[in-house]
Order: sequence, then C-alpha cells, then structure tokens
Amino acid sequence: MPCTVITGGFWGDEGKGKIISYLALKDQLDICVRTGSVNAAHTVWYQGKRYALHMVPAAFINEKCRLLIGAGVNIHLPQLLKEVEETNVKSRIGIDHQTSIIEEKHSFQDKTRGHLKGIGTTGWGVGPAIEERVGRTAKLAKDIPELQSYLTDVAEEVNNGISKDRRVILEGTQGLMLSLFHGTYPYVTGRDTSASAICSEAGVGPTKVNEVLVVFKAFMTRVGGGPLPGELAKEEAKDRGWFEMAAGTGRERRSAPFNFENAKKAVMINGATQLALTKLDIMYTKCKGVRDYARLSEAAKQFITEIEEKTGIPIVLIGTGPEALDIIDRRK
Repeated sequence: MPCTVITGGFWGDEGKGKIISYLALKDQLDICVRTGSVNAAHTVWYQGKRYALHMVPAAFINEKCRLLIGAGVNIHLPQLLKEVEETNVKSRIGIDHQTSIIEEKHSFQDKTRGHLKGIGTTGWGVGPAIEERVGRTAKLAKDIPELQSYLTDVAEEVNNGISKDRRVILEGTQGLMLSLFHGTYPYVTGRDTSASAICSEAGVGPTKVNEVLVVFKAFMTRVGGGPLPGELAKEEAKDRGWFEMAAGTGRERRSAPFNFENAKKAVMINGATQLALTKLDIMYTKCKGVRDYARLSEAAKQFITEIEEKTGIPIVLIGTGPEALDIIDRRK
C-alpha cells in the first residue's frame, strides 16, 4: 500500500469482494472508495454470513475503515439505504456531493430498450442515468434529502488520506472485458472499467497510486450476451463445478477455461503490478481452505506459475475458499 487500485481482469465475477474484504482485515484499511455503479455486486462472506453489495464498499467488515462512494458513481437510492442498514455503516460512510442518482425512469428505460436485450443489461438503469449525466441534466446526491448527512468531498478526503500515508483501496467493479472502450463492444457496460477509470471516478491522480491489483478467477465466467472464448456447455460447466449464478441479479453465468490472451490484455491496459487469483479450490478441490502455499497441490502450483510467466506479474493473493480469510498471502 498505501493506495491500491483493485480491478477485475475478465468479465466481472472474479471475486473482488473477497480480496477487498481480506485486505480490509489483514491490512487494517483506513479508507475504501467504491466506484462503478449498482449493476455490479461484490460478494463478501464473513463469519458465515453472505453479503451481496451493490453500493456499500466491500471493506465494511473492518469497523474502523472509512467507506466512501466516489463522484463518478451512479447511486440507486433504495439499494444504498438498504445496504447501509444491513451493514450498519451509517456513522462511517460518505457520499460525494456530485455522485449522480439513478431514478425510477432510468430502470424503465433500461428494461424497455429492445436493442439492449441481446446485450444482457441488468436493467438497473445505469446506462440511461449515465446519459443524463453526460447531458448535464442528472440529479445529484446533493439534491437528495435522505443523503444530506452523508455528503462529503470524496476526492479531498481520499487524497488527504493518501498524503498522510493512510491505507487506501480504490474499489473497481465489473472487469476490463466489459469496458465501454476496451471490452467486447457492444456487449459491454456503460462506462470504462479500467484502473485509470477507477482513479478518475474516485478523484485520485495516477501518480498517487502505489499498486494496481488485477483480480482473476481460476476460470472465466460472464453473464449476458457477447463472446466468451472456449465457452463450455452448461452441463460440462456443472460437471466441473464452474456453473454459477450472479450474486446481484441471480442470472446464470456462462463458463470457460482461463484465457491467457485476455489476461495479458487486462494486465497491459490496467498497468497491473500485482495479481490475485480466486476460486483455486474449485479447480483443485484439495486446495480448499489452504492458507499456506507449500500445501497446494503440484498441479495448482504449476497453474499459478504458468499465469505468472505468461503475464509477467506475480500472483500475491490466492483465494482457496469463500470466507474472507481463506487466502494464501504471498506478499513480502
């Protein structure tokens, strides 16, 4: 640390929530800034309870961590207020004055635009809300009575924290292959999802960042339409234990083996300095719950080495189970 950007390397669903929640506890984070929007959920398992968070930063499990929502985010007000109650973070969450609001009409527009059905929009209303933001007609957090007690200047807070060597995470959502600019257009989300965009949405300049941690899953999944190289039939995915349902929407995820070309692209565009690999225990079941690298199977170690050699970036965190602390930490 002190400032780390965490972003997804594939099509989302890589396990960023798990990695962030681990770092929140292990590194005793001071500040976590959520970017992106409500259409992506981060799953956190802690003390046997599952949280699927669309708005509240995944670092909430550290009760001393300041939680912030950046100016580039689109807030879905009912979902935000629900999660604030669920996670009991009223006293330590801050929302930038200029964060824009997703209104009911945006969700209706999202769900009724015919051309988006094949793309696989989640229907939350993010795209239409971004259009209003670009058109300079968006409603902002500062206009919402229910948010007045949470308002802050997120860029100022987080930059002050960085200057004081506070431990900071900028929490990205989705994955690079869903980027409006760098992904599999038109089967993408309505915004850029790269590390650069995460910095922009949080109000942090690139020279303030110490590490860019790209999260990969041991296999690939995506929801909605669009290409997925090496895609498996649903039955084969089930046989391998790779079949999943999206945490936020309950939609089925399509599955495929780890793709090294996509991984190299994600490393390049994000400027990765570190990698995390999750769900190793799904591919290699004997690895479940292991927290010592030496205890991994030889096949699992070979897979890790191959990723490191082909991307040129070290895998510093390895997820071996759903709980926040089911991690092999290889950082020095």
